[in-house]
Amino acid sequence: MSDSATTTESKSWLSSVDFKTLGPAIALILLCVVGFLLNSAFLSEGNITNLLTRSAFIGIIAIGATFVITAGGIDLSVGSMAAVIAGVMIIVMNSAVEIMGTGVATVLLGCGVSVILGVGAGWANGFLTTKGKIEAFIVTLGTMGIFRSLVTYFADGGTLSLDYGIRETYRPVYYEAFFGLPVPVWVFIFVSIAGWVLLNRTAFGRYCTAIGSSESVARYSAIKVDRIKTWTYVIQGLCVAMATIIYVPRLGSASSTTGVLWELEAIAAVIIGGTVLKGGYGRIGGTILGALILTTIGNILNFTDMISNYLNGTMQGLIIIIAVWLQRADWGKKSKPKS
Repeated sequence: MSDSATTTESKSWLSSVDFKTLGPAIALILLCVVGFLLNSAFLSEGNITNLLTRSAFIGIIAIGATFVITAGGIDLSVGSMAAVIAGVMIIVMNSAVEIMGTGVATVLLGCGVSVILGVGAGWANGFLTTKGKIEAFIVTLGTMGIFRSLVTYFADGGTLSLDYGIRETYRPVYYEAFFGLPVPVWVFIFVSIAGWVLLNRTAFGRYCTAIGSSESVARYSAIKVDRIKTWTYVIQGLCVAMATIIYVPRLGSASSTTGVLWELEAIAAVIIGGTVLKGGYGRIGGTILGALILTTIGNILNFTDMISNYLNGTMQGLIIIIAVWLQRADWGKKSKPKS
């Protein structure tokens, strides 16, 4: 075979590789290598388990954010939403102790309240955005402030603490493992699979993509745009509720600082994973990798003194800016990759 033929074949192989899709996976592998080189304890079983567990919270919320962003929306309220849901959960469970005791029934009551609040808050964001004809950025910026102030009010400017007896009952939801994996990781896996199927194998997922690509064309195609967009916010709210359910037993408390910057982390995970910020294309698999990448960066910062751990938010902000810039630089020239 001639050298020119070999060169042509190599170029053909390179052109067939979707580096945009593989990018997050390659970045995660490189980060793991860097983490190991900085400290061999990075790949220890304890650290990997901790990394996966911490990824679960933001990962679950980011799955919901993938639907919202794919459909052309944005939700800045998720961190504050998680805070107020956690606060109300604690208030309800503490109030139910005298009647129901500190058993599983009280915990289930709190979990039920969490789901109702999450779905309700998501629906409110979706309704105001679609029926109220208000930009999603403005709506969720407003509800972000409302939710944050509510949890501050409920806590009277301090901290809401879960009853000790309930906390002992609730503790296994975060700290127990099943087949070697912590419960939060299993919840993350379940939500990820459900999200992937919903986005890639159902009409709802196709409608989200169509709306994000062109809302006017979607309306002409008889897609119920307002209903679909509202449901994406409901899914986001449900994901926030599920993340909160597995987060509360970790600290057993809620305050005005609970969930701070979670919206930044969730959006960053989605964008890093390849979902287009302007909508029209979403990747659940990429979002999962994005969540792992963000947690890994924070984990590496804990292992090194080169960069302060307090600059984690700075790193995430830079990542979002760079990721969006790369999307705009590349997507304006090339067609969208196949799902």
